Amino acid sequence: MDRLSTLLEHFSLRAGVFHTGSLCGIHRFQADALRGHLHLVERGLVRITGVGRSHLLITEPTIVFLPRPGKHRVVADEREGADAVCATVQFAGGGTNPVTDSLPSVVSVLLADLPGSAMLVRLMFQEASSSRCGRQAALDRLCEVLMIQLLRHCLDRGITQVGALAGLSDPRLARAMVAMHDDPSREWDLSAMAGLAGMSRARFAVRFREVIGQTPADYLASWRILVAQRLLRRGLPIKQVAYDVGYGSPTALARVFVRKIGCTPSRWLGKLREPSAAAGAERQVE
Repeated sequence: MDRLSTLLEHFSLRAGVFHTGSLCGIHRFQADALRGHLHLVERGLVRITGVGRSHLLITEPTIVFLPRPGKHRVVADEREGADAVCATVQFAGGGTNPVTDSLPSVVSVLLADLPGSAMLVRLMFQEASSSRCGRQAALDRLCEVLMIQLLRHCLDRGITQVGALAGLSDPRLARAMVAMHDDPSREWDLSAMAGLAGMSRARFAVRFREVIGQTPADYLASWRILVAQRLLRRGLPIKQVAYDVGYGSPTALARVFVRKIGCTPSRWLGKLREPSAAAGAERQVE
């Protein structure tokens, strides 16, 4: 059972590394509604302020992920400096998504607790110091692998809030959730979900709502709409999308779409085609 792959298939992550190397002094970062910020400190003393109600003092190799970053500062010693990687992390669709919504506002993990991360970090600094073709692409891909390792750690250690990742951290709920993720078109009922979890219907329903914050039926409807949005973006006809996500007709899909999104699939597609606001520039270390 792969708890993470199907989720990342629908909400694939994309990293953009914009700094790798020495870091000195104060570096300011603005709030970002669409992308998370990753700060990896490989060496040195670093303080990150503006995260939650306090600050983080990093004294050993650590990765810090801010899923919904507000305005914050990264402060390194002026004389000694630090070796660091800074990147943006965006999940498909941008903004609100089941992955980042399930994480606390700050995720701070020692690199020593992420198996294999030391090798990835060495490769990142090697790439950063080279002038070989594909350097930026290699840095971004390595950062994405590091993010997957971080998400695995969050699942295994239960570093989650209410939501999809919290449910996937629960071994019993995860069995039912992975099955729903993999086969949204199936005619799921409470008995089938509870059976996969090895629980009674009543206990499953209560536990699901406690951990995920939604009823099983509401979560399934939300997941189906998320899958439908992905398929619509790919240009599939609405009728086909309706059947692919478990609804018997475009009308049935539209009813749930309006309930979840606030408009019909056709209207939603129309909004996607409207001129969007200019994208913000990549965050740069000052």
